[in-house]
Parts: sequence; structure tokens; C-alpha cells
Amino acid sequence: MFVYNNPIYYNIAGNNCQGNVVKALLQRVTGAIVTVDDKVLGEIGSGFVVLLGVAADDSEKDADYLADKIVNLRVFNDDEGKFNLSALQVKAELLVISQFTLLADARKGRRPSFTSAALPDRAQTLYYYFIDKLSESGLRVEKGSFGAHMLVKILNDGPVTIMLDSKDKLTA
Repeated sequence: MFVYNNPIYYNIAGNNCQGNVVKALLQRVTGAIVTVDDKVLGEIGSGFVVLLGVAADDSEKDADYLADKIVNLRVFNDDEGKFNLSALQVKAELLVISQFTLLADARKGRRPSFTSAALPDRAQTLYYYFIDKLSESGLRVEKGSFGAHMLVKILNDGPVTIMLDSKDKLTA
């Protein structure tokens, strides 16, 4: 079953998405695996699971910013147990999962709106672009299946969970 066939996703006609950004929910893990229909698509050891949501007005610059931020973010422990090491320094593995629901707006009613999410074609293009940018770092990158209903098993480490969005590049 493809998530993008879900009628609530197609609530996006005529959306106004000023100010929306690529969002990445980053989870430090000791391991993770993603399956579709009982078939393993990606599996990693220690590293990050990256849940990625693409907004309608996002660009490659947004993806570039997040990819660089993720591989250089210092949230891995040094010898003293402090967050001083980046994914690059510890040779972390990355599992990237597309997740348009990160762009949900649940302020009104009881069913979230996804009007700020990019259309599937554009979101898929940026999803694969983002994966390519992460791969350029030399780290091992695995992925889910864009638009598919996936089962993701995550062994959260810490737990350390951080929300990143590309608008931060404008205010930093």
C-alpha cells in the first residue's frame, strides 16, 4: 500500500506554504531496520535514523543544509561521555525514511492537514537528492521505499531525538 494514495494526503490543492521547510527528525540509534511486505530494505548499526519530510516550496539548498548539519552534528559521546563527536567522526550509519507526516498541521479539527507537504513527484526527487548528498559524506546510507507503507524498527540510543528544519539556516 502506498501512503501517497491516502486521500488525506491529496488535501493539498491550492496550498499556500510560505515559510515551510524540509524537516528531519533525527534519532540516534544502536540499530534500525526498515521492511516493506516482510522484505528488508535497509538495516543499520550505530548511527542515525532520519525521518524526512519535504515541504512544497523546498529546494536542493534546504536538502544540502540538512545533510551537512546531520553528518556534522555532535551528538555522539566522546571518551568522557559528552556530546563531542559527529556522525563523520564515529563513522555512523544512516537510515533515511520519507515521512510527509512530519509536516502535519493538527491545530484545527481532529484530522491533521498535510497541505504544506510537497507533491509526491517533487518530494521523491528531493528525498533521493538528500540521500545522495548524505552518501557524498562517505558514510553508509540505507533507505526505505518512498511512498510505501513501511515498518521501521528503531533501537533509540539515549534516547537522543532532535528535530531539524532547513529554516534554521536562515536564523543561525
